[in-house]
Amino acid sequence: MANPQPWNPLHARLHQTLRQRKLLQQKARLLVAVSGGQDSLCLLKLLLDLQSKWSWKIGIAHCNHSWSSDVGIAEHVEQIATAWGVPFYLKKATGIIKETEAAARKWRYQALIEIGSEQGFSTIITGHTLSDRAETLLYNLIRGAGADGIAALTWQRSLTAEIELLRPLLNISRSETGEFCRQFQLPVWQDTANENRKYARNRIRADLLPYLRTQFNPQVETTLARTAELLRAEGEYLEYAAGQLLSEAMEQDGLALNRIVLRRANLALQRRAIRQFLRSVMNKAPNFEQVEAVTQLINAPNRTQTSSFPSGASAEVRGNSILMNYAKPLR
Repeated sequence: MANPQPWNPLHARLHQTLRQRKLLQQKARLLVAVSGGQDSLCLLKLLLDLQSKWSWKIGIAHCNHSWSSDVGIAEHVEQIATAWGVPFYLKKATGIIKETEAAARKWRYQALIEIGSEQGFSTIITGHTLSDRAETLLYNLIRGAGADGIAALTWQRSLTAEIELLRPLLNISRSETGEFCRQFQLPVWQDTANENRKYARNRIRADLLPYLRTQFNPQVETTLARTAELLRAEGEYLEYAAGQLLSEAMEQDGLALNRIVLRRANLALQRRAIRQFLRSVMNKAPNFEQVEAVTQLINAPNRTQTSSFPSGASAEVRGNSILMNYAKPLR
């Protein structure tokens, strides 16, 4: 185990966050995703230092994409695990993973789920920080995501029915994790992939945020992360209210919507209710154009229809209802 040393403010902050948000329980089995970088090493040491107070069982998971930039990282993380006396679990990609952020992220979460399932961990913890939350907000905003998308990096979410993902460092910045690693002389791996400007997040981190910090707001990361937190809370409430609206408007075994009921709600709830409806009938998330096409039918003339759906499906106004028509099943 890492040598026990006096607590610093990050220990106290994490301890308080875990208690206030009820993120973790006593004696929980925690699988910590460790890349070797400063954020994940900071997280690992914090959890190990708090372990005596919480009686956790901690394991380390490392995901190797089998890219050229990954050479040596797994061995480095395994050496840390051995030196600190923590069980180490490695998942190495056997196929070719496209060198994009989305493909890498999708594979990593699947790999973590596999390790968790194989080794009996129901909680996976990652070192995402306040800085990551700010970057995610900007990244998704630039891509055109809605409020839910730009607030996507949350404190916790379910990966499967049995496995929960936790991000307990979302109120701690990357500069703070770096200072923590320097203070405790942690063996941080400098990943060259983080310097590659072909990745949008790296450009946001290295170019956009420093510009915003110097030209607009020195505390821009904190401000953006706080915005994401507010949007997340508001989004959860709106999703609940939209679900209530949808249950009132649903007709014909879930294949039609009552326009009179929908008209009583404001546009934001209409859109969310329709998005929930389309997700249920399409069995996947609808895009913005599909949601808008159906929303416009709320006040459209009778027999108006749209065909903005796969497999030749359409939505059509029939009197006071919006009815889904299928050329063949959507699912």
